[in-house]
Amino acid sequence: MFSGSIPALVTPFRDGAFDAKSFARLVDWQVESGTSALVPCGTTGESATLSFDEHYQVIDACIGAAAGRVPVIAGCGSNDTATAIRHMRHAAAAGADAALVVAPYYNRPSQDGIVAHFQALADASDLPIVVYNVPGRTVTDISAETMCRLAEISSIVAIKDASGDLARVTAHRLGAGADFCQLSGNDDLWLPHAVMGGVGCISVTANVAPRLCADFAAACAGGDWTGALALHDRLFDLHKAMFTDASPAPAKYALSRVHDWFSPEMRLPIIPASDASRRAVDAALVAAGVA
Repeated sequence: MFSGSIPALVTPFRDGAFDAKSFARLVDWQVESGTSALVPCGTTGESATLSFDEHYQVIDACIGAAAGRVPVIAGCGSNDTATAIRHMRHAAAAGADAALVVAPYYNRPSQDGIVAHFQALADASDLPIVVYNVPGRTVTDISAETMCRLAEISSIVAIKDASGDLARVTAHRLGAGADFCQLSGNDDLWLPHAVMGGVGCISVTANVAPRLCADFAAACAGGDWTGALALHDRLFDLHKAMFTDASPAPAKYALSRVHDWFSPEMRLPIIPASDASRRAVDAALVAAGVA
């Protein structure tokens, strides 16, 4: 259902409030640069610090700015099943194409509890679901066996896998079928993930270098592994630089370097990128030929 370069969009703030004008410009730039879909209100979008009203404002703004040009996969995850259902119902009513739903965090449900959570979401909404597994943040890990169980639910159409375990790409393909949509959640592992059967990445780096990421995705899709490797190497320092400080501070700083209309403002508890992080980002932008 989804493929290619899919940025987990940052949420721009100005004077403490959502900067809708800059967000619309960001979406336009992304679409014009070959981005294949958009994810508002993910981790990179600082969803954890958005109020319900802001969360829905960002989703609505993304859908409005995309204007049907690319699909919108709205961040709808929560560790509270009822809240995730609420988010999904708003996203569906607003016209989102799918929901990105992270594994329930903090509560640490069992594998059966994870299945029950996603089954409840599927029962409550017809919106397609992209399951997001990121145990480094959630503690809860969706095992390969559980993911294959989830893939049997008709509205679960894809996984964003940020487990870092590349063997799962094969396990998911063999257990859920070759047609089940697998998206990388790690920019630096996008290339091997694609070689093993992945079809794209929900990316942090694509916020900053959308054209290069779209070209990389096209090379992978076309089986041009030599070209893909060259682009991977060109982007590698930028992939690393995006996590030289708490995300998305480096990405927002990088965007402020690329576009003078973008503010690097963060929302606590995340603070602006450190001096060392900014130096790493500056060097990586030069190495990638972005700035």
